Amino acid sequence: MLDRRTLLTGATALAMSAAGGRSPAHAAEPDAVVVGAGAAGIAAAKQLQAAGRSVIVLEARDRLGGRTFTDSSLGPSYDAGAMFIHWAERNPWTEIARELGVQTPNESRGGGFQLFTNGKPMPAGDRARRRGAFGEIDRRLDNADLDARDLSVAEVLSDLGPDLAPVAASGMLLSIGEESARISARDYQRLWAGEDYVVPSGYGNLVTRYAEGLDIRLKQPVTAIDWSGSGIAVTTASGTLRARACIVTVPVGVLKSGAIRFTPQLPARTRDGLAGIGMGALTKIALKVAGDRFGITPGTTYFEAASPERLISFDLFPDDRDLVIGYCGGDFARDLSTAGADAAREQIVDLLAGMVGSEFRKAAGPVSFPAWWTDPFSHGSYSVCRPGHANAREILAEPIGGKLWLAGEATAGGGAMTAGGATLAGRAAAAAVARLKV
Repeated sequence: MLDRRTLLTGATALAMSAAGGRSPAHAAEPDAVVVGAGAAGIAAAKQLQAAGRSVIVLEARDRLGGRTFTDSSLGPSYDAGAMFIHWAERNPWTEIARELGVQTPNESRGGGFQLFTNGKPMPAGDRARRRGAFGEIDRRLDNADLDARDLSVAEVLSDLGPDLAPVAASGMLLSIGEESARISARDYQRLWAGEDYVVPSGYGNLVTRYAEGLDIRLKQPVTAIDWSGSGIAVTTASGTLRARACIVTVPVGVLKSGAIRFTPQLPARTRDGLAGIGMGALTKIALKVAGDRFGITPGTTYFEAASPERLISFDLFPDDRDLVIGYCGGDFARDLSTAGADAAREQIVDLLAGMVGSEFRKAAGPVSFPAWWTDPFSHGSYSVCRPGHANAREILAEPIGGKLWLAGEATAGGGAMTAGGATLAGRAAAAAVARLKV
């Protein structure tokens, strides 16, 4: 099953150029408009450009990459969103990185794992029990017969009993970012597996660099898309841009929020597909810790596992950087996101002081917390099919009126929840648009 867990000078120049580009109200009418400059939107625009079609990309943020974002706000950088090139053997970013001369080594296993309960090392017996429970996740999900009914992951694991089932289900929090009762086991079964590669220079930086040469307009949140006529009219605060077709690559969370008004409204079948997909809340909290390493081997992982519902993992000093990065998901991550950066910092410093020692508090510095759940341009980390709705991704990918496509990681089938899947989905939508008569 799926194993998940310095902006470049040229890219920065591109972003500045895009931010100062022509207003949509005065632009020549392109063949297509792409909404969103994440992995899917950039891939779609590159494909259309290669097919000789004119294309403009509208991006709500003041940067490129969407949920693929290399954050350097603390000095040392880290990928605040997508981190791994999953199923790297067929992931398009493996080839893109090679073409751009960007190194993508296999995932490093770091300096080992340590488990804790309320800041204290977990007894050996409890560690063994947890390992056994985690081992049941893939075995049961791989062997479950879901033809008759699309169960939740929680239901598939329920016969482990009241003690082990919650422990096993908690593994979903750090892989899918969602509570197991809200995850379609059938959808999880079909997620692609393979080698994981990393991008030491930053996955977000790689995606941003790939966008060079595109006409991208930053700080242009789309508020309305009218597909009632012969073409498409896309509206932002700067005006309305008309085109033959439109590819919308914003996250499902944004579509469900109503931030974009569609005229006419999306077809009932598309709305049903949207209703069957939620957004997980896999969240990273980066803390700068300068100086003392406290005898910890860089790349060591600490797990706080006292409560299955509040599981949190810490990557300590990855690649010998002055960072500690916390990972959590589900409702616990939603609560932290809602509480804000200061409250999140207080919680993780308290936890780490218990694990490392009270001297850790003196070394703990500022925090970076790009909380995807409360981000108005994402409303979550990535898409999750609800139990009983494993076909929602295929429905969402269907063309609308021969001129409108929804594309992104949510429509990527087995590649869902990844930047690679988003890229494939963006390319597929662009190929369909390129076949339209001009």
